[in-house]
Amino acid sequence: MSKKTVRKSSYILFERKMTRRMLSMVFISIGIVLGLRELIRGRFGDAVVEFLANTFRLNYRDALYIYEATFRHHLETIICVTIIIAMIIVFRYSIRWTTEYFDEISAGCDALLEESSDLITLSPEMGFLELKLNECKNILDKRERDARQAEQRKNDLVVYLAHDIRTPLTSVIGYLELLKEAPELPLEMRAKYLSITVEKAYRLEQLINEFFEITRFNLQTIPLNKESLHLSYMLQQMVEEFYPILAPGGKSAHVDVPEDLILPGDPDKLARVFNNILKNAAAYSYDNSVIKIRARMNKDQDKIHITFTNQGPVIPAEKLNSIFEKFYRLDSARSSSTGGAGLGLAIAKEIITAHQGTISAESAENGTVFSICLPAE
Repeated sequence: MSKKTVRKSSYILFERKMTRRMLSMVFISIGIVLGLRELIRGRFGDAVVEFLANTFRLNYRDALYIYEATFRHHLETIICVTIIIAMIIVFRYSIRWTTEYFDEISAGCDALLEESSDLITLSPEMGFLELKLNECKNILDKRERDARQAEQRKNDLVVYLAHDIRTPLTSVIGYLELLKEAPELPLEMRAKYLSITVEKAYRLEQLINEFFEITRFNLQTIPLNKESLHLSYMLQQMVEEFYPILAPGGKSAHVDVPEDLILPGDPDKLARVFNNILKNAAAYSYDNSVIKIRARMNKDQDKIHITFTNQGPVIPAEKLNSIFEKFYRLDSARSSSTGGAGLGLAIAKEIITAHQGTISAESAENGTVFSICLPAE
């Protein structure tokens, strides 16, 4: 049974119970009014006349006159007053029943804030609200767990990065001291040591940038300065910049994008998205493989579809579902070649979402594909 069906049936149960209560109070009120009317006209009147005659020593005619003047001639007024009193009673009990439901709702809302795995329970006729409150509780619990996991990953990454920074920093200091203390070193050795020092300095810069990414990720917003971008030119230029990264493994990238394809968007932000995806594809693709970048315009949907396809190890489904989460890394071991803060794809998703687009990933034996869909206008 679907949630919508359960909610609808619960609404019907609630409505029926409230209707039965209201009708029962109305019928009781009507019964009281009719009974009072018959009493005043029947035996009740005889009893009143007899009471007046015996108590005040009146003759029957005088007692009857007093009864008729007091009750019989004001029968409509008495009935009206009785009806008003009955309506007040009905209203009072209706409010009481309603406030009981409000008390249940309030207790259910308090249970949302409690750190307990127990489900929220309400009256059977409040089943629709019970279902909704438990859905909210599950969502809040999941968000809290995700936040704790993200915070733990963040703390772990800070520790890892702090540890990783020591290695290149120690190397930089060691080689610089060696060059300082041994000025008579041959030029080839000096060039070799300088090359290693520069390499370690770049690695140190990368790690420091990752520190900035971690601290800025939750705080920064993503303002967009949209322009009309020549997508083919942007991607071709990016591929050329990646040549030093791809060449050592015999890897390459091929761009298949129409030259007249114009993409509206923030050039800096989208360049960051494409850079992060291409960097990820380069890190996790086989040697001597080709990374295929393709883009096409879907005129029916008025969307531009961009795909990055690389040949590499298949990403398991459970990891594929988490690949766009912040601080998530495919490789648990932080190697210097692929070790990052786990923010690249998470930031890419944030930027694509800000452009009102979508990003997804699929992985199979024939390759891993990152798909981006952006509005054409």
